[in-house]
Amino acid sequence: MENIKWGELGFAYYKTAFNVRYHYANGQWSKMEVTDDEYIKMHMSAACLHYGLEIFEGLKAFRGVDGKVRLFRPDENAKRMINSANRLCLPAPTVEQFVEGCVECVKRNADFIPPYETGASLYLRPTLLGTKTCLGVRAVDEADLIIFCAPVGPYFKGGMSAIKALIMRDQDRAAPRGTGDVKVGGNYASSIWSLEAAHEKGFSNVLYLDAATHSKVEEFGAANFFGIKNNTYVTPKSASILPSITNKSLRQIAADLGLTVEERDIPVEELATFEEAGACGTAAVISPIGALYDLDNGVTYDYGMKVGETCKKMYDHLQGIQYGRVEDIHNWNVEVM
Repeated sequence: MENIKWGELGFAYYKTAFNVRYHYANGQWSKMEVTDDEYIKMHMSAACLHYGLEIFEGLKAFRGVDGKVRLFRPDENAKRMINSANRLCLPAPTVEQFVEGCVECVKRNADFIPPYETGASLYLRPTLLGTKTCLGVRAVDEADLIIFCAPVGPYFKGGMSAIKALIMRDQDRAAPRGTGDVKVGGNYASSIWSLEAAHEKGFSNVLYLDAATHSKVEEFGAANFFGIKNNTYVTPKSASILPSITNKSLRQIAADLGLTVEERDIPVEELATFEEAGACGTAAVISPIGALYDLDNGVTYDYGMKVGETCKKMYDHLQGIQYGRVEDIHNWNVEVM
């Protein structure tokens, strides 16, 4: 195992030994290539550079309490990448190819998988790039699938903590019938301005409303929203929200723990009725929301800066499955080694 200061890791790129690549041309994918090269050579007119024909995924591998290494739900990430690729008219990998590449990437970088007791993990970033040279806007039939990884520290180094977030109306994350429901780089590029504006005001995250009416909750810039009330897990349902695999997992866990689960419209006014609220995604699993500020209306939705009991219970349960402390009754994990 590498001599890494595991306790100092954040959520940032860290050089590992190998990455995995596939190239699509002439109607078929190449065989897997394993390389130690961190750089990509492509033509300056590659479609991904000019027209945003780029998609990515994020998932983690965990060294468990029993020493085994597990990938969490890579098949779901594969399905989401295929959906994103189809939307952007990019060549899509198969589920088997995607999972094979992720497993190989983990195996090749075994020395970079953090020890169990550190609470850290190995983050994988599968990226699909349209590499065909072009000047006009069109679909392309050449692409690179690159899977790389980096060890990352636990999101909450000092223990799980609540954050303050800002409701944003000056900018929309995604339009109805746009690309909000697929994981394309452009969605994140468009959120940077409002996130920076929120940071300048002292907030950690931005909650977006629906672009059509600004009356319903959608999601955060890089995470889904959920609220807890009356023993019910409530999360927005919208065609412009990215279907989070973490959210999907939490909905099942909530049901397993005896909560009612609802996917539906959430009017802004309903924010005042939740007992707990959170942002959920791969990086943090759950970021509890201590307070939501609606500066336009002068309203604060206060959930308390102490982490809620239900958020903590769901977080511990999901992390328990990922690290092998809790029985994986839904067969979400893929054992790598």
